[in-house]
Amino acid sequence: MDNIILIGMPGSGKSTVGVVLAKALGLRFLDVDLLIQEREGALLQELIDSRGVERFLDLERDAVLSLDCRNTVVAPGGSCVCREESIAHMRRLGTVVYLQLPLEEVEGRIHNMASRGIALSPGQTLADVYQYRAPLYERCAHITVPIRGQSLTETVQCVKAALREPHKTILR
Repeated sequence: MDNIILIGMPGSGKSTVGVVLAKALGLRFLDVDLLIQEREGALLQELIDSRGVERFLDLERDAVLSLDCRNTVVAPGGSCVCREESIAHMRRLGTVVYLQLPLEEVEGRIHNMASRGIALSPGQTLADVYQYRAPLYERCAHITVPIRGQSLTETVQCVKAALREPHKTILR
């Protein structure tokens, strides 16, 4: 198994699932949000506030395009699918797994919208972002793993099963 790239909405568990999945599979873990913060010397929300959403999406694309790893679980930011170059690179890099969480669960998991570092344009709601990104996640993913009301352990087990038996999940 090479790289596994977890995509999905903010709050879908990419980073949390990624750490546990990497440990369970004996792989490394890489969080692209942390990579961006380290490179730029600022928190994600500070970057969005000071440079704007479009520039932030460019920074995220550049970080994704810089990835050259093996045997790694990668958790890119939720907006990674907003740039075509990022989608293409992630698909080449490894198996892209979409953690598909219903909007109501995404909304229930995010309590810090103002500081979370979510790429929202002025006036845009989380529902607007979900509606825009869901088709992009679906197009980018090799495998879609629906998650609803599951524990972390259950979600990791579902992802592992999907990677072992992708014909039983939603393939793209």
